[in-house]
Amino acid sequence: MSTFTPVRLAGLAAAVLAVPVVLTGCSSGGDTAAATQADAVEVADQWIKAADHGMSAAFAEFDNSSDREVRIVDATSPASGRMEIHETVDANGSKTMRPKAGGMPVPAHGSATLQPGADHLMFMDLKAPLRTGSEVPITLKFADGSSTTFNAQVRDFPGNKENYAPAGESPAAHGG
Repeated sequence: MSTFTPVRLAGLAAAVLAVPVVLTGCSSGGDTAAATQADAVEVADQWIKAADHGMSAAFAEFDNSSDREVRIVDATSPASGRMEIHETVDANGSKTMRPKAGGMPVPAHGSATLQPGADHLMFMDLKAPLRTGSEVPITLKFADGSSTTFNAQVRDFPGNKENYAPAGESPAAHGG
């Protein structure tokens, strides 16, 4: 028969309390890989350009807290018939918007910015006017199949006068 003396109990208690410390010490500490790409991204400074009809654009800052690059591959919103991830490029002296091939990468422990005159989320076929001060939900889809939804405030912005050129069409066919 075994008996526990105060010295044995103190030793057992010390061993039990040391287990979490030992397990913590075994973790890599540097690997902050999130469960999904969506879990790794924080959205900040998000807003949408006010518009009466047709098209508009959303802008934001995406911060990736993980040890791996994440990639935004699609976006949707109930305010728009469809959305595309766009880049703005110079074409014959004017700025032209076009779909960004491969989506938008957000580097490990880094950030990516959507801003006027550069990368942005394009709202196409607006279902109703986007009025200043209202908020609109946007859902981002990531390369691993995960998604996250955030709200963006609609703001007045005079714009950059870019042209939209769908694949295979001339930028001159579309107004800015």
